[in-house]
Amino acid sequence: MEAQVASWDEERAERSVAVLKAVADPSRYRLLWALSERELPVSGLAELIGAHVAATSQHLARLRAAGLVASRREGTRIYYRAAGRQVRALLESAVLAGDAADAPEDAAEAGGTSAAAVAVPRERPAAARARRRPVTDH
Repeated sequence: MEAQVASWDEERAERSVAVLKAVADPSRYRLLWALSERELPVSGLAELIGAHVAATSQHLARLRAAGLVASRREGTRIYYRAAGRQVRALLESAVLAGDAADAPEDAAEAGGTSAAAVAVPRERPAAARARRRPVTDH
């Protein structure tokens, strides 16, 4: 069964942009990747990304505000984990999107086509081309 996306609205757009902004930092991306595999304490996460515990806590607060991580307390330690499978899917989608951005050039160099290259239009619509034509007096 295919998942269907409901109609787009402003509130959904704002939430989506907040999620993308939260992930748009290399340290937060690495934190999410690790947390999509296992639960870790803040100190372990700080060591993983090579940052201070305080800076790591700020990253985690941003990810928690976006709904991407969940936490639990065990004594004095706080453990974090990805908020669900959709977090790993988001990270993997970003990898695929990055690969697709490189695919047209790679396919052209190899002399073949790929699924990503076929999906990218080779020519812009006529209306878009017309806007870019220089104005000349003849």
